[in-house]
Amino acid sequence: MTHTNGRRRVVVTGQGVVTPLGTGVEKFWAALKKGECGIRQVQSFPVEDLYITIAGEVPDFDPRERLKSKQLILADKYSQYAGCAAQEAVIMSKLEVPLKDSKAYRAACIIGSGVGGLTTLEFSYKMLFKENKRATHPLTLLKAIGSSASAHVSIEYSIKGPTFGVVSACSTATHAIGLTYRMIREGLVDLGLAGAAEASLNWGATRAWQAMRVLSPDGLWPFAKRRNGTVLAEGAGILMLEELEHAKARGAPILAEVMGYGMTADAADMVNPSIDGASTAMQMALDDASLAASDIDYVNAHGTATAVNDINETRAIKRVFGNAANKVSISSTKSMHGHCLGAGGGIEAVAVVKAIGEGFIPPTVGLDEPDPECDLDYTPNVGKSRGVSYAMSNSFAFGGLNAVLVFGPPPA
Repeated sequence: MTHTNGRRRVVVTGQGVVTPLGTGVEKFWAALKKGECGIRQVQSFPVEDLYITIAGEVPDFDPRERLKSKQLILADKYSQYAGCAAQEAVIMSKLEVPLKDSKAYRAACIIGSGVGGLTTLEFSYKMLFKENKRATHPLTLLKAIGSSASAHVSIEYSIKGPTFGVVSACSTATHAIGLTYRMIREGLVDLGLAGAAEASLNWGATRAWQAMRVLSPDGLWPFAKRRNGTVLAEGAGILMLEELEHAKARGAPILAEVMGYGMTADAADMVNPSIDGASTAMQMALDDASLAASDIDYVNAHGTATAVNDINETRAIKRVFGNAANKVSISSTKSMHGHCLGAGGGIEAVAVVKAIGEGFIPPTVGLDEPDPECDLDYTPNVGKSRGVSYAMSNSFAFGGLNAVLVFGPPPA
């Protein structure tokens, strides 16, 4: 079955996550529904000389227990997170792997990262400049580069079609999913693993973020009057996307349909977001999906809890949705899992697919008193049951790099 314009339809047949709320989709979703928060005091590096001492760290992740691939066990943590999330997505999709013959060339693996193996680089610089070592670990380069995760996963499942990483800061995963959706829709491939991973929580990165004055020392409270910055986090979110007839022919589970994708650049400022760029990306995604804003039941907001971003996103939603803005349910799940940077859009896409499948809106926690300029329904503190046919996921990154996805229910 195709759309009336003849393009191929794209569905989600599997998904996987690694998050500060736990590893695995069901554990992650259960925590979102309960309004749990994965932001805690940092455990993985010393914070004595930092004023930012909280983060969304992934708990209890042992790559030797989680991963089958020996190559991934030797990889950077961001690749390990990607490998774990991809593994869950593949198992859920019931795809027979490794792929063989021509099928291998009809599959894509687009897995990005905002910064790649940053912890590997910090460790290497410490060896060279502090400990005066003569060389770094021989795998340093391979562990650090931003395409390593996609390469590792493609090797694991013998994916021989388009395989590369995407880098667009906090829009990375959403761009990766959108590009894979377009590849499948336009006939370049039949299926693909898409998303992003991030594992950049370390002393050096925190010092760099501190210098920008955008981090909160207390917590991440999107749209709240008391919000005072975002909180860094790590993890991975990966979707298995597939052409509808291909999925049906092999009896794959169909979780949702990718309906539309929009992407823009503000071309204005590296830090301060633009209402024009965000609203245009949202409208493009709706147009691509052939939907009206009033058709959307849920928006997973970018919602970083920075002063300017939350107000601008509110204004952008109002511009696109018009009178329907007061009827749509909105939440920022970052309030629970933190800002997972490049991986955020992948993790949030999983939340959107689950919201459609279960008819439940996860909350925005910590929203005790809203900012008067953020006056929409942000589902404060407690999630709620609501039929969700169509949902939108927003990602608006530093540099004014915007990406928006629209998902719908599994085709009848």
